[in-house]
Amino acid sequence: MRRFLSIAIPVFVVGFISGNAFWYLASPLWIDREVNETLVGAAALTPVATGTFSDADAVHQGTGTATVFAAPDGSAVLRLTEFEVTNGPDLEVWLSASANPQSSSDVANAEWLGLGQLKGNIGDQNYSIPAGTDLSVYKSVVIWCEQFGVLFSPAPLAMN
Repeated sequence: MRRFLSIAIPVFVVGFISGNAFWYLASPLWIDREVNETLVGAAALTPVATGTFSDADAVHQGTGTATVFAAPDGSAVLRLTEFEVTNGPDLEVWLSASANPQSSSDVANAEWLGLGQLKGNIGDQNYSIPAGTDLSVYKSVVIWCEQFGVLFSPAPLAMN
């Protein structure tokens, strides 16, 4: 019995840890989070920049439109529409100074501003841009995996 327990307990512990790690890393591949937010006060907002999401590589793919809106009070909001990106762990929305990032190093080596966790990998969603942000500095919107430092999808911005 003692021999059985000396084998069974370590196997159980390793299996438990491996199973949880697998679930954390792999479950985003088949679990989608859908969001459907409306843009409140859209009539008072002015679009200042627009971009289209593209694939970062064969695995990390994205589609949809990113639009930066300015409000009369000086605040700004980023709106993602018809948006869809490959799901992954710890995804964030960033504004990047890189004009057309093609790799993770393009994003990591440029100035960036985090707007928060990605609310969902599918659907329309809004992100507040901090007051006083100089929007002319940021040339793209990127979906970024913070945990692994990987670019999932870039959207180069063109000023309107």
